Amino acid sequence: MYAGGGNAAVARGLAGVQVSAIEGRAGWLVRNALVDELGMAGKAVPKYRLDIRLDDKLESFALLSDDTVGRERRTLRARYQLVDVGSGEIVLDATAGSDAGIDVVSSDYATIAAEQTALENMAKDVANRIVTNVALRLRGDTDQ
Repeated sequence: MYAGGGNAAVARGLAGVQVSAIEGRAGWLVRNALVDELGMAGKAVPKYRLDIRLDDKLESFALLSDDTVGRERRTLRARYQLVDVGSGEIVLDATAGSDAGIDVVSSDYATIAAEQTALENMAKDVANRIVTNVALRLRGDTDQ
């Protein structure tokens, strides 16, 4: 898929992807991870725009005998569209997601740190999944 390195058709296609702003802390993390994954993005004239909506949820479960929470589940789902800037046509409409289990411990600080670390890791995972899917779509365009 990346044969030819930075001059390959897919790499050039990814360099032409502009990532729209995404709301919230999760959006900021996902957008930064996407920009890192796309590599040369922003250095070429944008041919595509990537629009993303996130759903970030933190749910408590595993009640203990003293009615406290023992575990949390954090989920991050992204619905994204790759839009051709010239025509406005949506060339890819898909979803990506990631989730993590978090132990709730007696230290509030440790629990909050675990929640934030989980979000950071999930943002990178979701960004990686999005870039892989976009690259596969762009490769399909170059095969024709």
